Amino acid sequence: MADAKAVKRKLPKGRHTSQIKRQRQNLKQQARNLTVRSQVKTFIKKVVHSIEQKDKNQATAAFQAASRIIQKAVTKGILHKNNAARKISRLAKKLGKLAA
Repeated sequence: MADAKAVKRKLPKGRHTSQIKRQRQNLKQQARNLTVRSQVKTFIKKVVHSIEQKDKNQATAAFQAASRIIQKAVTKGILHKNNAARKISRLAKKLGKLAA
């Protein structure tokens, strides 16, 4: 309930109706993007943690889940494809060091 009032206060009066609608949409997208970015970070932390524990099976499973989540973020337009490739590459490199 408090969030709804805060959102209304962010929208000053006297703007064009299209801008007011665009602002509402931006706030929704911002919240959606925030949850997906947070999820990506959480999955990356799970991979890193399992690598630090030297649990190869768990690390491999976590890596596959993380790469899937990262790719979904790319298709949704939340992450750039090069950013996602860099994240996946770094995780794969760490996972490869664990195997060696």
